[in-house]
This record gives sequence, C-alpha cells and structure tokens, in this order.
Amino acid sequence: MIYFITSNKHKYEEIKKMIADIKMLTIPYPEIQADETEEVVLYGIEYLKKKVDGNFFIEDSGLFIKSLNNFPGIYSSYIFKTIGNKGILKLMENKKNRRACFVSVIGYYDGKEHLFRGECEGRIAKEERGKKGFGYDPIFIPQGKRKTFGEMEIEEKNLYSHRSKALKKFIDFLKYP
Repeated sequence: MIYFITSNKHKYEEIKKMIADIKMLTIPYPEIQADETEEVVLYGIEYLKKKVDGNFFIEDSGLFIKSLNNFPGIYSSYIFKTIGNKGILKLMENKKNRRACFVSVIGYYDGKEHLFRGECEGRIAKEERGKKGFGYDPIFIPQGKRKTFGEMEIEEKNLYSHRSKALKKFIDFLKYP
C-alpha cells in the first residue's frame, strides 16, 4: 500500500484510475513559494516524511501560460482560488498567443526522494467548455486536440495529461526500482 497525500479528491480519482493500490491521506503540509515545481514537492516531502509511517507520494502541478510570462505557474492553486478560470480568460482577452503548458511533479518517498515530471503542451480556450475535471480543465486544450480537459472523461484526459505522464514514469519506477 502506498499513501497519496492530498486534499484534492479530483486528483485522487484521476490517479486511482492508473494505480489501484493507493490510499488517500489528507495531511496538511506547507507549499512554499519557489521558482520550480520540484522545489515545492521536495519541501513537502521533507515536511511529511516525519509524519507518515510508510511510503507515500505527493503531486504538485501548475499551468504556465506563455503570453503571461508563465503565470500562474507554481501559484496556480492560489490564483485559481482567487480569480478562477474567468479571471484567466479576462487576462487572455487580447492575447493572440494562447500557448500554455501544464506541468506535474510527483514526489515519492520510500526512505529516499524520487521525482517524476510530466508536461502537457496545449493552449487556452477562448471560453470555458465542459463540466468534467477540475481547476483549469475547462479552459485548457491539449495540443492536437479540439476538446478541453473539462470536456473529457478521466480516461481520455489520462491519455494526454501532465499528471498521467508523470504517473506513468512513477509506475515504471515502482515496477523496476
């Protein structure tokens, strides 16, 4: 059994589709303000390894919008809670370049820290579309696709998403540590 430490039930549901043998634990931990997602994850692991008995992993992700100088980036969760998708779309109103990248970093602790990074290139839609998923899903269209993540079932989203790419690397590691 591996513990996935998160308070985000949506992330847990996505990950549970790919790794059945996990258990969700909700243990608050500080998310530092840093330059890289990896730094945030390593700090979280350092904090949690004293509190969790057993192997565990955490995941942190961010949306990096090119024409907004990679904003909201590692502040994605805070910015979503503050201005939401409507606020991001307002910031994008006159932007021709709508390219964006979702980044996910999974940090696994088994006595040592291990990091797994996944990225999904895409673009910001002009309006919210779809009621599935969570967070920025209704405004993010993965590269080469027409639907937003918000219009996709979890299984379809997992074919392209940043989180599933990081998770696949993590799963490969678990099979061949």
